[in-house]
Amino acid sequence: MNKVMNLISNKLKSTIFRYYLYEFFISLHLFSAVLVPFFTDWGGISQGKIQILQSWFMFWIFVLEIPTGAVADYIGRKQSLFIGAIFGVIGMLVYGSVANFYIFLLAEFLFATFTAFTSGANEALLYDALKEEGREEQSKNIFGKAHTFHLMAMLIGAPMGSLVASKLGLNFPIILSAIPTLIAGIVALTIKEPKYRSKISESRRYLDIVKSGFKTLIKNKDLRMLTLNSLFVSSAAYFVIWFYQPLLIKIGIPILYFGFIHSFLIIVEILISSNFQRIENFLKGERNYMFFTIIITFIGFMLVGFKTTYITVIIFIIFSGGFGLTYAQYVSAIMQKHILSKERATVISSISMFRRFVLICLNPLIGLLFDTKLFLALFVVGLFCLFSIFPVVKIIKK
Repeated sequence: MNKVMNLISNKLKSTIFRYYLYEFFISLHLFSAVLVPFFTDWGGISQGKIQILQSWFMFWIFVLEIPTGAVADYIGRKQSLFIGAIFGVIGMLVYGSVANFYIFLLAEFLFATFTAFTSGANEALLYDALKEEGREEQSKNIFGKAHTFHLMAMLIGAPMGSLVASKLGLNFPIILSAIPTLIAGIVALTIKEPKYRSKISESRRYLDIVKSGFKTLIKNKDLRMLTLNSLFVSSAAYFVIWFYQPLLIKIGIPILYFGFIHSFLIIVEILISSNFQRIENFLKGERNYMFFTIIITFIGFMLVGFKTTYITVIIFIIFSGGFGLTYAQYVSAIMQKHILSKERATVISSISMFRRFVLICLNPLIGLLFDTKLFLALFVVGLFCLFSIFPVVKIIKK
């Protein structure tokens, strides 16, 4: 009995275990399953304004990355995670308090601050802790487990959120999400700050990412084509998250079931991403996998645009969502062959930043088209995805 208690006690004191707890609670968002109804029904704003809010959010992440990184360098990473969580809590409470577009702009700014304070600082804290303990070789396994806790929280949070929304109202899932976010911040404070610190500062790292990314993409044509291809498909698939809920409303699915459908989408993503190699072998190669994903993502958008039924929405979620949303992860694995080891982390991060910039520009346009005619928005996004075929033709030889 004493051995069991000691084992539990040591586990609770472990930096890695506490990081897993942090990752779980920071990802336990109840509002993901009812995002669009929250904005349109409770908030009273159009889809166009929703997408403007998303561009506003991404813009402020760009602006805040360097100053928040400098704060993390100065006060420590666990304090940065705690401050970020506090901004997240305030943002959630503001979002759920008043149904007003300008209040939503303030809330998105707070969310961007939350994201900027936590982005990079969380993984840097864990990696430095592993390095201090001489366990860097286990980093892939431990980061993988941390991602599992992230997915578990999403799978649990989505059904809970739709249940809360159906019983208490559409603004309550985001208000109640402040509780696990606050818990995550408190857990972060209990994590031991490693004495070892990476030599490159968080703020400096951001500048290096941008500089290194541009330089490598200019020099490497294959990598440049892969990046364009990934940007087209993943940017198109991003809109699945914002379109599938209005489509569920259109075919009369009650909000109570939205969370379960959101969990279904996550499970499909997990099944596809964990079986990349099997699917690639079945399709006989990388080139065929890429063509297959592009075509079925496009078909999913077209089918649900022409005829919105239970069947076409399911196809849309599985094909455009499951395959489309995991595509960037698949292409990222291919990119590794075109990137020098010492440049790998910064180049992959820079590609993620470029995608965010594309979405800043694309969000308002697609939102405006959505407000004009749903089919038009679906068609343009699908066509945007189809353009990614041209880079594939140039980079992957038979």
